[in-house]
Amino acid sequence: MELLAPAGNREKLETAYHFGADACYVGGKAFSLRAFAGNFDADQLKSACEYAHSLGKKLYVAVNIFPYDSDFDALENYFKFLESIKVDAAIITDPGAIALCRSVAPSLPVHISTQANVLNSRTAEFWANLGAERIILARELSLDQIKNIRDRLPAQVQLECFVHGAMCISYSGRCLLSSYLSNRNSNKGECVQSCRWNYEIREVSREGDYYPIQEDERGSYILNSKDLNMLVHLQDLIDAGVYSFKIEGRMKTPYYVATVTNAYRRALDSLKRGEKDLSILQAELTKCKGRGFTTGFFYPDHDAEVTYDNSQSDGEYDFIAKVVGYKDGFLEVEQRNRFFKGDFLEVLSNGPHFNYNIKVEFMTDESGVEIDDAKLVQQRVFIKTPIQLGVGDILRRKRCK
Repeated sequence: MELLAPAGNREKLETAYHFGADACYVGGKAFSLRAFAGNFDADQLKSACEYAHSLGKKLYVAVNIFPYDSDFDALENYFKFLESIKVDAAIITDPGAIALCRSVAPSLPVHISTQANVLNSRTAEFWANLGAERIILARELSLDQIKNIRDRLPAQVQLECFVHGAMCISYSGRCLLSSYLSNRNSNKGECVQSCRWNYEIREVSREGDYYPIQEDERGSYILNSKDLNMLVHLQDLIDAGVYSFKIEGRMKTPYYVATVTNAYRRALDSLKRGEKDLSILQAELTKCKGRGFTTGFFYPDHDAEVTYDNSQSDGEYDFIAKVVGYKDGFLEVEQRNRFFKGDFLEVLSNGPHFNYNIKVEFMTDESGVEIDDAKLVQQRVFIKTPIQLGVGDILRRKRCK
């Protein structure tokens, strides 16, 4: 089994690997469906690939736009480049781009993007016969349909499914709403998530007389899907034949990547040990931003997809600091949100101190001067504590209601 995490930039990449991802998927500066993520230029992609391989992990690069004829010369060079730096796979949607990749970069593995809308075993077999090593299934499939696809494929062809994160209201992400409302082409990576906006309706003969579509005083987000969350159902996906468990979120924060990756890593490891109670890890997922949870289309009696409460909740915790070292009884951290002497900070870690609480009883700045208030953005702070954490671990604080 593979846990696959998103990485919109180098910090998120390092965070995902630190918290247990077996592989990350990233985008270059072009040809990726997350044009507004930080993304990676050529040198950064090469460095990221070398870094992943030094850890014994994998790196996949999304090349999943729907290209025009004018894109293909640059695409040819890009595929050759990805092959030369030994990327573990290119995630591709368009049949023409896939054919080009197989021709000009034959040793570059191809993963079929979820944007290709693979919904049946015949389509899956078609891509397998063209040399695809993995198929990222459309989100609109049930567990029984996934099992049927798995049974019809050669054993060496892997299946990947999204297990957590934002759900597009359009059919496997093929959407024109952003293009119509903001002239940003979602199928070229520029989606502004128009479906998250608030809307009003007007009866055609009553010009200027608009009525809000509302469920309560905050309005209704009629196109706004809940977030997918399959953490407590991972065994069902394993039984269906899914190999790679994919977390959505290249545009999300490092704290989100850390929290969700850590929860799913621990869940998969628990299942391997035969432990079935994942309720503590499920609770972890409420500690970062989200839109409520759904199991999507995996079950025939799936719960309501649309959230009427708000476009996004803030989560229950704030990202307070990132651990950068430990020496002589002091934890060195990089501040991300203001905190004070006397605060209790909870540990997010890939190690045994996960969910420990540290009380800030004494801290200094970089000069060794005692401080009561860590208020400077990204300042280095030294917290006295016997709890030794690893570089990359995170301190967070529960938000007061």
